[in-house]
Amino acid sequence: MQQVVHVDLGERSYDVQIGPGLIDQAGDWIAPLLARPRVAVLTDETVAELHLDALRAGLAKAGIDMVSLALPAGESTKGWPQFTRAVEWLLEQKIERNDIVVAFGGGVIGDLAGFAAAVLRRGVRFVQIPTSLLAQVDSSVGGKTGINSPAGKNLIGAFHQPALVLADTAVLGTLTARDFLAGYGEVVKYGLLGDADFFDWLEQQGPVLATGDMAARVEAVTRSVQMKADIVSRDETEQGDRALLNLGHTFCHALEAATGYSDRLLHGEGVAIGCALAFELSSRLGLCSQEDPSRVRAHLKAMGMKTDLADIPGELPDAQALVDLMGQDKKVVDGQLRFILARGIGEAFVTADVPPSAVVDVLEDALATV
Repeated sequence: MQQVVHVDLGERSYDVQIGPGLIDQAGDWIAPLLARPRVAVLTDETVAELHLDALRAGLAKAGIDMVSLALPAGESTKGWPQFTRAVEWLLEQKIERNDIVVAFGGGVIGDLAGFAAAVLRRGVRFVQIPTSLLAQVDSSVGGKTGINSPAGKNLIGAFHQPALVLADTAVLGTLTARDFLAGYGEVVKYGLLGDADFFDWLEQQGPVLATGDMAARVEAVTRSVQMKADIVSRDETEQGDRALLNLGHTFCHALEAATGYSDRLLHGEGVAIGCALAFELSSRLGLCSQEDPSRVRAHLKAMGMKTDLADIPGELPDAQALVDLMGQDKKVVDGQLRFILARGIGEAFVTADVPPSAVVDVLEDALATV
């Protein structure tokens, strides 16, 4: 059942292995990369309790020794204090430039550990072993690493490609329903931005996928990773096409900032709501039919996902304040905010030609239902 997706980046190319049982086989995959049989693993406390012993055993079978540091779970870890702690720990472990750092966790750990590897001794190699659906289909692939700042999300970081990604789909069974569906927000995004057939498939197979069908999960992860790999191969540092992967993220990042990067709103939940808002904005600008945003929201609702601002607990800022938060987004170029909009399902494009008043109107109407 295992699949492989190759990310073609010349000398920085690597494979993404996808399927159940990869943690048990981790030593076999990682051993060829090592100059000495030792790795340093960065993880979080939740993943450590569930899966660290299995990873240690999988590495030990290939004679690989492992040291590990478990950071607190959650988005708040993705900042300077825990990043500094991780880098200093790696130095204490005497990690050398030809060693391997392993990022073992969800998107927070993958981003933080990858950034730590990027700056440690001016760059050491790292392996991604993503344990959440969101990380398997999105953040573990493509080399974006970084941490958050009080000024905004992911504003401090580097492009640093992994040497290998092991996406063990069996570990998705230990996710809470909420965490799984948050990751599904990124899966849906791929269909919406560039593959209408994949979105059709998700409308049919989404419920089966959510209940744990392994073949469906491997297929969904593989198709998502393949689409991301194709885009990253064309545009590694986000000068053009790669920005399409940010469908829904301009709204999402503003909402995450407004909720304090807390568990009021998980990243994938914000992406789902952001995709619904992006299609609503596209429809109002006459770019796509009115049926498209309705279809997007209908599928998200059918999966039991957050789809509206009313689904976010607690108070939210007004529409103009949310637009102001968008101004800190990395997609601002020459002072202009770029949006990813759509001419239909599977037909996303990047534009800076969006009247601010239209964005405010969409947000005001969405807030009116809160």
